[in-house]
Amino acid sequence: MATEVLVPTLGESITEATVGEWLKQPGEAVAADEPIASLETDKVSVEVPSPVAGVMGQHAVKVGDTVEVGALIATIESGDGAAAASASPAPAPAASAPQAAAASGAPVAGGYGNHGETPVTTNAPAALSPSVRRAVLEHGVDPSTVKGTGKDGRLTKEDVAAAASTKPAEASAAPAPQGAAAATSGGRKEERVKMTRLRQTIAKRLKEAQNSAAMLTTFNDVDMTAVIEARAKYKDLFEKKHGVRLGFMGFFVKAATMALKDIPSVNASIEGDEIVYHDYADISVAVSAPNGLVVPVIRDAQELSVAGIEKTIGDFGKRAKDGTLKMDEMKGGTFTISNGGVFGSLMSTPIINPPQSAVLGLHRIEERPVVRDGQVVVRPMMYLALSYDHRLIDGREAVTFLVALKNAIEDPTRILIDL
Repeated sequence: MATEVLVPTLGESITEATVGEWLKQPGEAVAADEPIASLETDKVSVEVPSPVAGVMGQHAVKVGDTVEVGALIATIESGDGAAAASASPAPAPAASAPQAAAASGAPVAGGYGNHGETPVTTNAPAALSPSVRRAVLEHGVDPSTVKGTGKDGRLTKEDVAAAASTKPAEASAAPAPQGAAAATSGGRKEERVKMTRLRQTIAKRLKEAQNSAAMLTTFNDVDMTAVIEARAKYKDLFEKKHGVRLGFMGFFVKAATMALKDIPSVNASIEGDEIVYHDYADISVAVSAPNGLVVPVIRDAQELSVAGIEKTIGDFGKRAKDGTLKMDEMKGGTFTISNGGVFGSLMSTPIINPPQSAVLGLHRIEERPVVRDGQVVVRPMMYLALSYDHRLIDGREAVTFLVALKNAIEDPTRILIDL
């Protein structure tokens, strides 16, 4: 008897999702609570677990389909998978599997059907994580031809990169995959890839922020000498005691919570004709995920130590790459910090994350000549950028906030004594 697998509740106000990939194929054995599919929502990827143990039945939807909460997506048959696997037809050779899937209209794991992405065959050695799937698409590697070195034989990003670097030269002359239309016969090609639901939501929210807020950005720079020296002096002891590396974000988040307490309007938001002030600092931290930036929230950051902040950020970063961040961890937030410096950004004007009223942009550390006590010296400097909603925050308050942050970073003792 077949058991239906339905789209689970995805979170408050979220009624639908997009099928990102199938983690189990028809005929494969499935354990109870084992993930069988990945759904992409407006914020994060959600894995759908099997309600019972048995054999994966038929997929009711394809990769790229939009499904509503409660909709049927698959069935689980009774059995252990051995009989079903032996009864199922043998898979086509690796070279022809993508074309066969495209011709039959069957779902192709890790892609969006016939939209120009490099097809990923369903006879891959193991289910692909979102980060590996992205690497497969970027490098154009057939995962069925790559031996995985990860747990249980799973592919890693390093496996995909190594396979891409050893591809024969003639592979570059192979015909473009179905859906990638060549603009001319001279090798100029175009590829159309469907936007993920996360990317669509990012685009919508950023444009809404520009349309609704009176955004302005003010800048300052900060001498990172003291923080760099403190980090170099204590990083080994810090990691030994707390089990996490000492980075710069812990200092900046802690300094930001102190500045937000002094300048409460930067931590406020507008709701209708009212201003909502928060006596807590829920700091949204932008971290990189396979499908774009996501912004999990450090709750009550003002109560955490630098070590507690670093542990939380490290956990967020790891789970963002694995696609396992939870919906509740993405909600709320009163202020955002985005660190473009890890990608080499020298200066930028970050966009507010509504309904918040301000966002702090951090940038790369660069040695520059500055004047100290009448002498020109070289210091490791970083530009800070605060974008804010001018409807709520005046220029004086924005500048005062940045100066308070600058003072705390240039003299970390202020963080210790809450000055």
